[in-house]
Amino acid sequence: MVDLSLYAAFLAAALALCVAPGPDMMFIVAMGGRGGPVTGVLAALGVAAGALVHAVSAALGLSALFTTLPVLYHVLRWLGAAYLLYLAVKAFRDRSPLATEEDSPSVEGPSGPGRRRAFWQGAVTNLLNPKMILFNVAFLPQFVNPSLGHVSWQLLLLGLTLVLMGFAVDASVGLLSGRLSSALRGSRRIARGLNVFSGTVFTGLAVRLVAAPE
Repeated sequence: MVDLSLYAAFLAAALALCVAPGPDMMFIVAMGGRGGPVTGVLAALGVAAGALVHAVSAALGLSALFTTLPVLYHVLRWLGAAYLLYLAVKAFRDRSPLATEEDSPSVEGPSGPGRRRAFWQGAVTNLLNPKMILFNVAFLPQFVNPSLGHVSWQLLLLGLTLVLMGFAVDASVGLLSGRLSSALRGSRRIARGLNVFSGTVFTGLAVRLVAAPE
């Protein structure tokens, strides 16, 4: 169903893209830093869920709408920036000490980002990033061989591969950042610093989304 030589080249390119620090990875680091290892992994799972929607949309040809209707791109871009700023404000205003995983066995801990909330925030952040849509439109077709037919299925396979590789890398990053933060949770000052770091990351991502629309 796919050109094996093109697929091998895609795997190499996808791995390089996944390990390179980017907005999604910074978001996951911030979430893991505030909520712990499980929160970091669930944030990565949310990002992967959003990426899966983008991959399916690209395979169905829906993502191409954003190249023909630029207004949709800009609306989504501003919505994404507004949501990231909302997360930044919440992080800056959070004065509570961060709980450890043992202190927060429930789905939503008493402090820091709740685990279920971390998943949905990861998904929404990824879905509201129009650059992900344009990336799938521009990147995936380069590794499709139209002569083999079933172009949509080839795009879907490439998209699923990218989602799984991205989740493997991002989950490892979320776990690592969460474990590092868990070792530093004894100090209220450190907890406050982690919240400020998270707010700064979210603000930076919002500015990046608005300032670099192309």
